[in-house]
Amino acid sequence: MNGCGVGDRVVTNQDSRVRVTRWSPDGKDRWSGLVAKTEHANLAHAPEWFGAIQNAYGHTPLYLQAEDVDGQLAVLPAFLVRSRIFGTVVASMPFLDGGGPCGTAGDLANLAVHSLIEEATRLGAGSVELRSTVEIDLPVPALKDKVNLVRPLPGDAGELWGRLDARVRNQVRKAERSGLSVEFGHGETLDAFYDVFAVNMRDLGSPVHARAFFASILEAFGDRARVGLVRKGPTVIGGLVALAFKDTLIVPWASSLHQYLALCPNVLLYWETLAAACREGFARFDFGRSSRDSGTYRFKRQWGAHEVPLYCYQVPIRRGGGRSLSPADSRGARLVALWRRLPVGVTRWVGPRVRKYLTQ
Repeated sequence: MNGCGVGDRVVTNQDSRVRVTRWSPDGKDRWSGLVAKTEHANLAHAPEWFGAIQNAYGHTPLYLQAEDVDGQLAVLPAFLVRSRIFGTVVASMPFLDGGGPCGTAGDLANLAVHSLIEEATRLGAGSVELRSTVEIDLPVPALKDKVNLVRPLPGDAGELWGRLDARVRNQVRKAERSGLSVEFGHGETLDAFYDVFAVNMRDLGSPVHARAFFASILEAFGDRARVGLVRKGPTVIGGLVALAFKDTLIVPWASSLHQYLALCPNVLLYWETLAAACREGFARFDFGRSSRDSGTYRFKRQWGAHEVPLYCYQVPIRRGGGRSLSPADSRGARLVALWRRLPVGVTRWVGPRVRKYLTQ
């Protein structure tokens, strides 16, 4: 049974040599094989998100695969997100730093994208969002202000330490002299991470993801997921979630409590995570998405990370469908200021009910 409740329905397309179908995990899976061998595949293409996002938030998967008569394949993960307040959007991929089509045949990848737009139109969506590490042939321009930041890793943590900027090494030493320590775990450390994450999101003026969202991710990715915590004595003051994808360790979410930032908890937490990645044989470390020249961008760049382009598209289907709420506009700025004044208990309850519909 397909996760969208439509079976193996063929999506409309104009090329009779190509079959475009909905995909769902069924044990007879070519999706994972394609992702494994495709260089530009990113974490959002991992099939685990199909169940992780659906189980956490109830959004409908719209996973498409396009196959031609020669057996070539392209895949495109996406979700249908319906909201009475924010409208209906199809996003590839919601909440993640990547998405878009994956495949070595460019014509099939483009066909999958245009088939997704057709599906979104049929389902009454206002727009289609696509985030991709490769450019897509679309009638709207790509936004390029956000980039992923990635650092190649040597095979030895000591070698990595020697390559770091002296200022970064001094901050690591400062954190250690201040009595900070780092530990890694899985589900048993989730509550401690989430307590810090919820406070940090409130302070940033942003609705927080549900705890169930992270629990669903940890369950879906199993031993390829980990939670890192940084402590000051017994007190957890920071944390991150890291996911392994192919030869890369990725950190999509990280937070530290503002009142402890002078002790450099983020620096120690990232150093220990980078060192663990070296010891475990990862070839790259992905710090995740940032706006170019922002504070988080500069933090990630200081580790020697380089930019990986990210092409973001918003394809309007109906009038006004391409609009989104942003902290940069006046209404968004007012909501951010209001959110920061709310008690953390309120934001932990209300936040997930809002955040599940904010696909960025």
